[in-house]
Amino acid sequence: MRALVHRTPGVRGVRARVALRRDGGMVTSEYAVGIIAAVGLAAVLYKVLTSGQVAGELQDIVKRALSVRM
Repeated sequence: MRALVHRTPGVRGVRARVALRRDGGMVTSEYAVGIIAAVGLAAVLYKVLTSGQVAGELQDIVKRALSVRM
């Protein structure tokens, strides 16, 4: 039978693990900024798509697509 040898990580191993833990994920403030940016983009897209000119163009595209003969 072989004896189990417990190896302790050297200084490099400990430093590598500490460095990995520091950048493990986003913090709450980063999530908040991301959510605010996403909501702002959604609001701009909603305004553009519901404007009269864009809505008319989209309706025209849909009408042309539905009237195509197959």
